[in-house]
Amino acid sequence: MENKRVCLVVEDDNDIRGLISVVLQRAGFDVRAVSTGAEGIAAAADPAIALVTLDLGLPDMDGHVVARAIRALSKAPQLFLTARSEEDDVLAGMASGAAAYLTKPFRPKELRELALQLCPAPVSQAPHISGKSLC
Repeated sequence: MENKRVCLVVEDDNDIRGLISVVLQRAGFDVRAVSTGAEGIAAAADPAIALVTLDLGLPDMDGHVVARAIRALSKAPQLFLTARSEEDDVLAGMASGAAAYLTKPFRPKELRELALQLCPAPVSQAPHISGKSLC
C-alpha cells in the first residue's frame, strides 16, 4: 500500500474545495476536505495530516482562531488560501501560523507548487524513469 501525504482542506465553498482537492490529489496528496472551522479543528487532530489549506472566511469561526487551534494540535504547515489580500491580512495570517499565504483567485499551478514546497513527496513517491529517481 502506498503511503501518501495527507492534506486537510478547510474551505466552505463547494466549488473551490473541489478544485483545491483535485489539484492536491494530482500532486500526490490524499485529501480530506471539510467545510467548517469546527470540522477542520477536529480533523487536524489526526497525526497523519501533513499539510493544511485553510480559508480564513469560514461561516462558523474566524479563520485565525481556527489556525491557532489547529497549530495547537498539529505541526503540519498551514497554507492560507483566502480572498483576504490586504497587507494587514497577510501579516495577521503569518502571525496566526501560516507557512504560506495564497490569495483567491489563485492559479492551480501556484497551489500545487506551494503545497509541494511545504510538503515535498517522499523519495519513494518521486517520479522515476527506468528505475532512477528524478529528484
